[in-house]
Amino acid sequence: MAEPDRNYDALVVGAGAGGLFAAARLSHLGYRVLVVERLDRVGGRASTEIIDGFAVNNGAIVIEFGGITEETFAEVGARFDVRRPKTSLLYRIGGKDVDVTGGGWGFLLGKLTRQGAKVLEGLGAARTDDGLPDAQLSTAEWLRRYTSNESVHGIFRNMCASIFAVSSEELPATVFLTYFTRRSAFKKFGFCPEGTIGVWRALADVVEGNGGEVWLDSEVRRVTLAEDGSVSGAVVARDGEQVEVSCRFAVSDVGPAATADLVGRDRLPSDYVSTVDTTPCSMIVLNFASQEDLVEAPGMLSFAKTRRMAYVANFTATCPEMAPEGWNLYNGTSVPQPATGDFDEEQEIELLRQDLRDHIPGFERARVLSTTVWRDDWPPQRAVAGHDIGHGTPIANLWNVGDAVKQYANGGTTACAETAKLVVDEATARFPVGARV
Repeated sequence: MAEPDRNYDALVVGAGAGGLFAAARLSHLGYRVLVVERLDRVGGRASTEIIDGFAVNNGAIVIEFGGITEETFAEVGARFDVRRPKTSLLYRIGGKDVDVTGGGWGFLLGKLTRQGAKVLEGLGAARTDDGLPDAQLSTAEWLRRYTSNESVHGIFRNMCASIFAVSSEELPATVFLTYFTRRSAFKKFGFCPEGTIGVWRALADVVEGNGGEVWLDSEVRRVTLAEDGSVSGAVVARDGEQVEVSCRFAVSDVGPAATADLVGRDRLPSDYVSTVDTTPCSMIVLNFASQEDLVEAPGMLSFAKTRRMAYVANFTATCPEMAPEGWNLYNGTSVPQPATGDFDEEQEIELLRQDLRDHIPGFERARVLSTTVWRDDWPPQRAVAGHDIGHGTPIANLWNVGDAVKQYANGGTTACAETAKLVVDEATARFPVGARV
């Protein structure tokens, strides 16, 4: 039997969102790609597991329409099986679920306070660089300049939690304002009927369809360097063996700190190594199901007044395939205090459960499928937005992708799609398709 060809154009470490976006782009352009993933499934911190017939998302739950994510799927020819809820987002204000679609900030703030015009004025000013506040000012501090209304602060706090996995006290105001005045700001989003893993499977299918490989249950143990200091390949633990692979260049989706460890921190400049240990965020997710219809909102329901809970997602109103027949599947999510430091897990979980009891009648009769605390080495985002490092490394043929190297004022899977495009553009310019190892 002939020895397998272990020479690749591109090695992608990690089959999370950033890694798969990059791998799909590269394979579509004609590069031979190997993706190595230590878990038994694709998606990383935005994947899905089946629990007693329920497709339970274990991280990111929504996928954006109309932005860089959908554009990537179209470019590489991947199926984009994402359904948009009839109403994507409602806000619970004064006991009523309010749809602000079409009315925007003015309508939302008008429902909350007479001081809404002042906040709108501040938002308007932020559309220019001169109108952005000092970089050290938090979103909550910026908002206090205009209003002390608790409901307004609650909405802003929960927006920060939903998108950036930190509270408004921890997120720089410049990040929040830039995101909502200049970026897409998740105006249109939906759910995948397979669970979020479905979109990542589609990208993995593109890689394999173009002659690449996706190795699951495998782990890169060491990135190898050539005499000139460039990446030459990696040592991979697979099927109980140590396998050596070679590559022209590498893209890592395991975070800058883990990437530095794979290379060897002593082989990297000390000034760069000092930047790789970014500050991760934290989040708590409780998945629950009921044969009763507990949530009228067909998509996401956010809140003006909660202890911690940022939102509840209603999956089966749009994607009934995610649950056994006759069941409804939901997700309640909170951000602990602090989101960037140590906290009492048991207390924070109980605060989320109290919010669910208060805001979702019938929750006490629901079936809790899982409760997950995202933090430390497995966080919702590896760096607080606004405090990311660059996607390049001191090694000319090694790049990072993902949510620790995202572009300013972006977040989540959309940020992963954006960094993947930037990295692929740089890698392909430096290493044109052709001359294999």
